[in-house]
Parts: sequence; C-alpha cells; structure tokens
Amino acid sequence: MSYTATIDEENKEIAKRYKDLLKGTYQTLSVSDKKLIRTAFDIAVEAHSNQRRKTGEPYIYHPIAVAKIVAYEIGLGATSIAAALLHDVVEDTEYTIDDMERLFGENIARIVSGLTKISSLKKEQDYSIQAENFRKMLLTLHDDVRVILIKIADRLHNMQTMDAMPAHKQVKIASETLYIYAPLAHRLGLYNIKTELEDLGLKYTEPDVYNDINNKIIESKEEQQKYIDSFTNIINDALDEKEFSYEIKGRFKSIFSIRRKMRKQNVTFEEVYDKFAIRIIYQPNSGDEKFDAWKIYSIVTDYFKPNPARLRDWISQPKSTGYEALHITVIGPESKWVEVQIRSQRMDEIAEKGYAAHFKYKQGKVSENGLEGWLNKLKETLENQSINAVDFVEDFKLNLYAKEIYVFTPRGDLKSLPKGASALDFAFSVHTDVGLKCRGAKVNGKLVPLSYELKSGDQVEVLTANNNKPNVRWLDFVITARARTKIKSALKAEEKKIAEEGKAILLRKLRHLKLGTNEKTIHEIASYFGLKTSFDLFYRVGNGAIDNTKLKEFVAKRSGPLMSFIRSTFNRNIGKNVSNKEEVTSNFDSLVFGKEEQILDYTLSKCCNPIQGDKVFGFVTINDGIKVHRTDCPNAISMQSNYAYRIMPAKWIDSTKQEFKVFLKLSGIDKKGIANNITRIISNNMDVFIYGINIAGDDGIFKGNLTLGVKNKEQLNKLINKIRNVDGVQKVERINKL
Repeated sequence: MSYTATIDEENKEIAKRYKDLLKGTYQTLSVSDKKLIRTAFDIAVEAHSNQRRKTGEPYIYHPIAVAKIVAYEIGLGATSIAAALLHDVVEDTEYTIDDMERLFGENIARIVSGLTKISSLKKEQDYSIQAENFRKMLLTLHDDVRVILIKIADRLHNMQTMDAMPAHKQVKIASETLYIYAPLAHRLGLYNIKTELEDLGLKYTEPDVYNDINNKIIESKEEQQKYIDSFTNIINDALDEKEFSYEIKGRFKSIFSIRRKMRKQNVTFEEVYDKFAIRIIYQPNSGDEKFDAWKIYSIVTDYFKPNPARLRDWISQPKSTGYEALHITVIGPESKWVEVQIRSQRMDEIAEKGYAAHFKYKQGKVSENGLEGWLNKLKETLENQSINAVDFVEDFKLNLYAKEIYVFTPRGDLKSLPKGASALDFAFSVHTDVGLKCRGAKVNGKLVPLSYELKSGDQVEVLTANNNKPNVRWLDFVITARARTKIKSALKAEEKKIAEEGKAILLRKLRHLKLGTNEKTIHEIASYFGLKTSFDLFYRVGNGAIDNTKLKEFVAKRSGPLMSFIRSTFNRNIGKNVSNKEEVTSNFDSLVFGKEEQILDYTLSKCCNPIQGDKVFGFVTINDGIKVHRTDCPNAISMQSNYAYRIMPAKWIDSTKQEFKVFLKLSGIDKKGIANNITRIISNNMDVFIYGINIAGDDGIFKGNLTLGVKNKEQLNKLINKIRNVDGVQKVERINKL
C-alpha cells in the first residue's frame, strides 16, 4: 500500500508523536529537561525536513521512534532522549559536531559523535572490516554506555520498519542484528529488546520458520490464557491471605527461543514442553524482598510440585547483567511443566529496563560483579590491538550470551564465569599473571587438569610457577574472551622471539652458504617454501621446521628451471607475494582428527562445502570413510543427535605448528635430583609438551620412559642432546612405542 498523507496530515502526526514521546517516560522530566528535548526536536525536524524514509514517510518519524524506545523501553533520561532525536543529524545533514556542542553542550555532542562514527563505519564491507568496526563500536561502550544503548534502540526501530527494503539488505541487516546487537542487548540487561531483535532477525533470515511458529502461537493464545487463569485461580487466595500486592502475567517464549529449542532438541513445536512462563510480580510486604520471594516460592510449591533440578536462584546471587529473580519449574494444571518466575517490582524493572533501572535503584553505584565490572574487563580486552579483529568479535561474543556458573575462591569469595569455563578460565579471571603462570589447579581440594570444566559451587585454587608459559593447547579448552585474548597475545610474543632467533640463524647460514643476505634473497627463499611473509620464514627457521637440509635443497635447486621461474615471477611481483609484515599467517594446510590429532583420510562433504580454516567435525560414514562437515552445517544437529558415536572432533591446523608424539627410553646412574633435572629441561622448552613421564631407580641405576609432543625432528634432537648432558644420564634413545 503506497504512502499518501498530505503535508498538513504529516505535521499533525509529527506533533502527535512528539507529545506521545513525552507522555510516559520512565524518568521524571523537569521543565528544563522538556526544554532541552524540545530544542533537540525542533533542530531534528528542521534538519531532516527534506528527507524521506524508503516507505515515503517523513524521516523525522525515525528519530522520534528511536527517542521513544530510549525513553520508554530502555528508560534513559533527557540527555539520551535529546541525543536520540539528533542521532542522524550530523551524519545526514549540514550540521556538525561543533554545532551540537555549541547548541547542546559537551555530553550530547559526545554521544552524537559516537553514534555518527558507528554509522559511518559500516555500509557494504567485507567481514574482517566489519569485525574491526564492531571493535570500534564497542570501544564507545566504556566512554559512554548511552552511545550503545541509543544504537540498540536505532537498530530495533530499523528492524521494526524493514519491510520496504530489498530482500538481500533485509537478510544482511537481520544477520548482523542476530550476530552482535541481540547478544549485546542481552548483556546490557535489555531482555525485552533482545527478544524482539531475535524474533525480527528470524523473521527475515528464516521467514517460513518464523511465520509457522508465529501462527501456531496465535492459534494457541486463547488456550494459553485459559491455562494462566487456571493457574492463577489456584494460588490467588493463598497470596491474598498473606496480604501480598501482586500481579500474575503469562508470557509465551519468544519465537526465536522456541526455534532454538526445536533445533537443539530435534523436536516439533508441539513437543516443546515449556513454551510459556508465568511471572509473579510482587510488592514486598515485609521489608525484605528476598524473604518475600521465598515465601511466595513456598506458597506456589504447596500447590504445585517443583522440579528441584530446575530451581534457579538469581536473588541470592544476581546474574552479572544485574538480573534478579527466582525461577522454578513446577507441574502445573493438566500435569504440564511450567516455569514460574518470582520477582519484586524492583527486580522486574531491572529485567525490563536493564542499565537505567540498575542505576535508579543503586543510586549510581553498581557492584564490581555487575555492569561496571564487566565494562572494566571489556575495556581491557577492547584496547588489546594485537588480536585479530575477527577473532576478537568471535571471542567477545562468547561472553555475551553465555549462561553463568558461580564458583568460590579459596577465601570463599564468589566469582561468576560462563557455563563451560575451565579451571584455566578461572585463573585468568583472577588476574592475567595468574593465568599466564598457571601450572595446575585444585578443585574442592583435588588436583585437576587445567582443562577441567567447572561446575557451580566448586571451590578453585590456582597453582602457579614463575617459569611457566602458555601453551597453544590452552586455546582448545578456554572459553572466556579474556583468557583467549591473553593467551594469544603471549603466544604471539613468544613467536616474535622465536622469529628473531630464526632470523639470526638464517642470516648466519646464508653467509655460510655464500648466498646474499639482502631482502631479495630472503623473499626468494620465502617464495620457494610457499610462505607469505618474511616473518613466517624466520619463525619456521627458529622453530626448526626449516632446517639445514631444507636450505641445502633450496641451494641445489636454485639454479634449476623451477627456481628460475620462481625468481622471474618474484622479480615481476616483488612486494606483492611476499611481505615484511610481522605476522605469522595461519596456513591451515592440514586437517587432524581426535584428541590425538591424527592425520586420516577424509573427503569434504558437499552439503556444506567446508574450506580450510572453517570449524569442522568428522562424521564416520558406512561406505565413504570420514566425511568432514562444518559445525554450522544444516545437517549437523541431526547427525550429532542421532549418531553421536560416529562424530570425530576435527580441526584445521598449520602443519608447521603441528605436534608429533614421540617415545624416549632413558637409563643411567641414579643420582639425587636426576628426575627433577630431566623434567626441568623439558619444561624449559616451551613447545615441548609432556604426555607421560616414568622414572624409577633400582640399586644405583635408573630407567625411565618419556612420552612427549614435539614440533619437528630438529627440536627433538636438540632436546635429546640436552637430556644426554644431564649428569648421570648414560643412554637416551627414541623407540617406536612404549
């Protein structure tokens, strides 16, 4: 239907929407607040007077709608409402940031500036640039959270009014919303907005699924209301008797969460048993919110049998988003499972408004475990420029949606971590240095591997050693963004150190072989070994992947037809193929399977066409051996649900960084401290991993077996020579297996 309003009708509608904006704001507005908002409104109307939305409507409808979301749903005050009205003025009109500061002061100018920077960063860009933009956008979070809150409101209204856009843009914007904006809204405690963003995202990315679930929800609305009434009627009298002032609401789960549950459990809409929740919102009548919540819990469970495994107490220990509530799952009328959420009026406001309500009730103070603590940790991660932007966004997302567990320090302090966090994640949450020097952990008094997955209620003690260094394997079992960032930074620093040593070794060898040590020769060698940067070459020489033998092969072939071709190509494309950039590129040239990281025969599946570097798994077929699928393959959920025993963990690696298992047999004269001396030598070699060690003495002699993980033969030979030099060791030999 085409847009046909007259100018007079539009002006009346603009005035009506403006009055509506001021009518029900969460914050109480003073006369000066209203004056500020009016000035911002007048400037926005004048600035956008010649602009139209894709629907044909006046553009000013959009800033008013964003300001209304900011005022009603997020609950911010006059400064934010004015900034929301002005959020597109600098980007789309003749006004500048200086004009904003002159007219509205420093605060509003800074917020509008932040919003303008975010908008100017996007458009049609590739993934890595977009990831870098997200990093820059998130940097504004700590400077002024209101920038991101208004940006989320802006994105919500854009999603609500996307019907006029072409389909390809709808999918792009919806995917971006599901990827970052919905998780961000969740992390800032904006649960209503998060839910709407997810549902609208699904509407445009999977319209058939969205419409099917939506229609079924609409069909069952009447039945749902009857059920809520039957539940309410049973406990009304009991709550009235205890003189509670309360409201009972029923709420269907969001379309997106029903879809997620259907996929995760491989069930139909009808088989999702907890499609809606009942919420009891009370005004405390004893002066103690927590006491009243448990009192209501007692009343509900007097009538309906609870599932003890599904009790969630976020009143004693609120979520790090600030969310507080008591969740119980009970067998309700008609023997149906139903989730009951018990919240005070204050808790409900925090759940609905997030950040704004948090500050209203805390008088501007938020606990270290809450929003401010999270923002402080986030800033540290954001400002680490060494991490790749795509990796950063992926790692950052891990901490947005993660369910939480609560663990204790040795002193009894409580810490929240994402569900699935390891003992090593805990070490990094204590302090970066504790994580980097972590050599073990005790959970509930028992020694556990660093990869041990923590559970709520665990008491964790970290064991450290000053000479301990991170291992690349650590990345396989840490899930927090903080831990991953710090480990990658430490590994990168170690790689730089190895590359510097490799450069010195290579230049020395080139002089010995009477080859030039200039840039051209270095690049020629890098081209010969198929490397993209000179840094890659130095690193591989340093870790022994390119040794004397391989360099001599290069010299021997240097004058052959192959190298003549490489040299001529190199001369034509100098600076294009090989760069001096100090970065170890991931070649992802080898696929390994299982915990042992074995190289096995495989074929790539055609249903999802995985490429090198994708997150993948192996599926053992009956006739075609191992088929490799992406973890987000359309068939992944079905295969993992029905044939879990045939799934093999798999990952792409850079073969120059691959680890090989070797077995060593030792013998010699038993001397005091010999075992300690041997293990110290191995531990001091960062890239050597100890799988097993067994040394035993017998009447003055000792025998031992070692199982180690090494990168290459040169590294192994160096290690064997060092062990042979230990006082008392007489024989070290490599054997096929123990």
